[in-house]
Amino acid sequence: MSERIVLHAPTEAALQRARNNAINLLREMPDAEIEIVVNAAGVRAALSGEHGSDRLLVFCRNTLDATGQSVAEGATVVSSAIAHLARRQWEGWIYIRA
Repeated sequence: MSERIVLHAPTEAALQRARNNAINLLREMPDAEIEIVVNAAGVRAALSGEHGSDRLLVFCRNTLDATGQSVAEGATVVSSAIAHLARRQWEGWIYIRA
């Protein structure tokens, strides 16, 4: 089984750190499963530009609804970032707050 890591990015600065962390992790652990979960201000930052790690993004539906934002078709969206993070930890994923 490969490493499974979930990076939590609730702010713009945290998203930048998470993106850098994801690139570094994949360089060291190319088979790792990595998600970058964005909520709160992290969602706005994720939607403001493109990045090579964007395929790893998981968006919070609660934040999208509260802020009136939408994501491109095909983007990964979960109903609640906090519930998703809890589930991932129960499943054995490593949690890192960026």
